[in-house]
Amino acid sequence: MWMIPEQNQSWVSEFILIGFSSDPTTNSILFIVFLLIYLSSVLGNGLIILLVCLDTQLHTPMYFFLCTLSLLDMSYVTTTMPQMLVHLLAHSQTISFAGCWLQMYVFGALGITECTFFVVMAYDRYVAICYPLRYTVILNWGLCIRLAAGSWICGFFSSLLHTFFTMSLPYCGPNRVNHYFCEGPSVRSLACMDTHLIEMVDFVLSVFVVVIPISLIVASYIRIAMAILKIKSTQGRCKAFSTCASHLTVVTFFYAPATYIYLRPNSSYSPERDKQVSLFYNAFTALLNPVVYSLRNKDIKRAFLKVMGHSRLDQ
Repeated sequence: MWMIPEQNQSWVSEFILIGFSSDPTTNSILFIVFLLIYLSSVLGNGLIILLVCLDTQLHTPMYFFLCTLSLLDMSYVTTTMPQMLVHLLAHSQTISFAGCWLQMYVFGALGITECTFFVVMAYDRYVAICYPLRYTVILNWGLCIRLAAGSWICGFFSSLLHTFFTMSLPYCGPNRVNHYFCEGPSVRSLACMDTHLIEMVDFVLSVFVVVIPISLIVASYIRIAMAILKIKSTQGRCKAFSTCASHLTVVTFFYAPATYIYLRPNSSYSPERDKQVSLFYNAFTALLNPVVYSLRNKDIKRAFLKVMGHSRLDQ
């Protein structure tokens, strides 16, 4: 049964993000570490976008999707990290109610978009390995753009539901959020009413945006594995598998912590552990993606050397 707050209770106009520590020395160390992580993430993903745009040989569906993923990662980490860096050095860790609403919405939208987009990338690998001769015919530019746009639309619409249900709750008491950004469950725990029904709605939404994409990715890779096993040469099998290894790696790094945060029982809720897990799939995944793709990808390395060569000639 929902409890409606009394009229004379004050409504929260801002939240305080507790973050990781209250010790200034610890915060200074964390500031340096997270600043390096953030700059590396932005530079790494930005470099991939630049290389794909500049090198015409990378104007293929696979690299179009990789470019889009890098844009998602840059936006994703920028939603939370700059504010966290400011709060690590500032005396005040407040965020306005509207600012919290916006951060929660954009963070959720980009996260759900990335969940959906990993399915698109799995489909790309499925077509490339199972139908190599028809790859460019099936994945024409019109379809690529529609798949990418559909992922963004799905993400921003789904996040609107999640954010609306969370931020429409009455907040009239404590305003200290035990997190480094306005993350749904952490903010919702401060509502001054029973949130059981909202939690159920949020759980159903999480099943749709996490379990269904994972199921589609697994189905794609089962078909891919069956196709790879039919390849007679060992070298051919290794080459086919290597084209999927990068995608599988980043999918695992993203979905494992996200599944823990949004599909775990409420009884296992631990604010401190949740902050650490959220940091992993928010900050470290954005950092790892360009590393994984660039280190394993000869085309990206060639494009980088080509661009560097042109830069030296221009000088």
